[in-house]
Amino acid sequence: MPTATRLGTLLLLLVALRPGHQEKLFHSRDHSDLRPLPQHQAELVTDLLSAQQFLSKYGWTEPVKWEGASSEKAAELPGYGDANVMQEGASISRYGQDFPPEPLQAPAFVEVLKKFQSLNGLPATGKLDDSTIAAMNKPRCGVPDNQIGKESAILKSNPSNVTEQLNGTSLTSTTNQNPDNGNSPSKIRKKRFLQMLASPVRYNKDQDTHGSTGRGAFSKRLLKWRLIGEGYSSQLSIDEQRYVFKMAFRMWSEVMPLDFEEDLTSPMSLIDVKLGFGRGRHLGCTRSFDGSGQEFAHAWFLGDIHFDDDEHFTAPSSDSGISLLKVAVHEIGHVLGLSHIYQTGSIMQPNYIPQEAGFELDWTDRKAIQTLYGTCEGSFDTVFDWIWKERNQYGELVLRFNTYFFRNDWYWLYENRKNRTRYGDPITVSLGWHGIPAEGIDAFVHIWTWTEDATYFFKGTQYWRYDNENDQAYIKDAQGNQYPKLISEGFPKIPSPINTAFFDRRDQCIYFFKDAHVYAFDVKRNRVANHYPRRITDVFPAVVRNNHPFGNIDAAYYSYTHNSVFLFKGKEYWKVVSDKDRQQNPKLPRNGLFPKRNISEQWLDICNVHSSMLKMR
Repeated sequence: MPTATRLGTLLLLLVALRPGHQEKLFHSRDHSDLRPLPQHQAELVTDLLSAQQFLSKYGWTEPVKWEGASSEKAAELPGYGDANVMQEGASISRYGQDFPPEPLQAPAFVEVLKKFQSLNGLPATGKLDDSTIAAMNKPRCGVPDNQIGKESAILKSNPSNVTEQLNGTSLTSTTNQNPDNGNSPSKIRKKRFLQMLASPVRYNKDQDTHGSTGRGAFSKRLLKWRLIGEGYSSQLSIDEQRYVFKMAFRMWSEVMPLDFEEDLTSPMSLIDVKLGFGRGRHLGCTRSFDGSGQEFAHAWFLGDIHFDDDEHFTAPSSDSGISLLKVAVHEIGHVLGLSHIYQTGSIMQPNYIPQEAGFELDWTDRKAIQTLYGTCEGSFDTVFDWIWKERNQYGELVLRFNTYFFRNDWYWLYENRKNRTRYGDPITVSLGWHGIPAEGIDAFVHIWTWTEDATYFFKGTQYWRYDNENDQAYIKDAQGNQYPKLISEGFPKIPSPINTAFFDRRDQCIYFFKDAHVYAFDVKRNRVANHYPRRITDVFPAVVRNNHPFGNIDAAYYSYTHNSVFLFKGKEYWKVVSDKDRQQNPKLPRNGLFPKRNISEQWLDICNVHSSMLKMR
């Protein structure tokens, strides 16, 4: 073959073998969904007809069948020979039915419009005015407000009314109050109201190895999620998207007994929640997105979450666009079983309401999800109030305290005035407390007398002194003492390891608990007090017979909020009779223990998160 011919043939082969373009998936017959998608705008509500379509779409005129329709599946069609099962299709009018629609001003439509107006905080006139049209055109979730097979979670927009229904009476502490009878009107009203907030549907998955919640939508405690590869957003980096979703799952985990873990390797069939972005017809979904300006996402109970990539989603740090974090938290609520909640402050409101960057799940959201999954429970290694000093605006020295709960290598700061943990907790002990053991703290003791002010942490056979002003453990204190030290050196005749301890300012003794005994250590004399050790049941007698922890106390805690001592064991606590209690009822024994209660009833929402979510940076 001539050289020129060979070269020509080679060139043709190179052209033929050049990398080709992979075929793109399309859904529309005219391939319109393959065109570069300029951000198309959603069709706005402008008149009575489009308002009727809006109300119908979101279940206001009639509940919508939503669940079970998240993805298309090939239907089994009869063969050509099965003519006997074929029927002529009825003609369909332009209205999607065999008859003209009712007049738009029909009484039923007016009533539906009034209901929509009322729940959106508008005058219930039944007339389609500008304010009502504006409410319908707000960015919103694509999940219908009313669905077949679900209770509608529609609430009045009066916050005080919701508080009353949720709480029965008030939000004040109930430490010294007798609990309501299980059949009291307030309990019944609260239970009935909370049931409205959550889907009644229950789900039973195959038995898993992560433990069951025993109630709620998902039947296991560890849920796996993934941002699917074919569903990345074009607006944020992949790392930003994953970070936002990780944060959104963590926010729910902080208030409920479920863990969430990002799983990038397991088969897709083992992933519980799949997330993705798309435009128009997307990700094999039966529901099309409408473009920028109205529907921003939709989700399915126990299923997938889709985000409309025509919307301008932004990272949490941005003050423009639509916060992807807020939308993700909302949609995860649907996956977990929550319906829409028309309540100011709730993340489950159907409409997107721009707020400050630091939004959080409010009390209504917390109680709604806990109706499905229960509250967080667990034991603690130690609990204490940490006292610190600062100068106020006038230069005066003031004392303040914070309450801390330690469990394993995590800790929570508890905000007593708000009756919840600090947003973003738990975090690791090593991150917040420098120089003490990173996990398994046995006790915290703050010796506070006229002549001494010292803070100690105990673990195993040793203890550490903590420098409160510099927020770190001492290596050597001002007196030349080196730390850590053996408990037997600093506190003669106290056995180690201890279970727990606390300092009692009334008699200026440290009470060390070990198994079924307690040791009172006289700080002034630096020795064990006379007649000690004694049985815990003798020093802290039960007010109600046999209602007592008896031994192996997890934590002993003096609370400045309640001016009382509490003994913790497992998931329960016993309040120690205080001097004030005895003034009100002299028959109570000194240091007696009131009947036990669940820790989760007094200190709310102290929840673990998955270890992969402890560090969010």
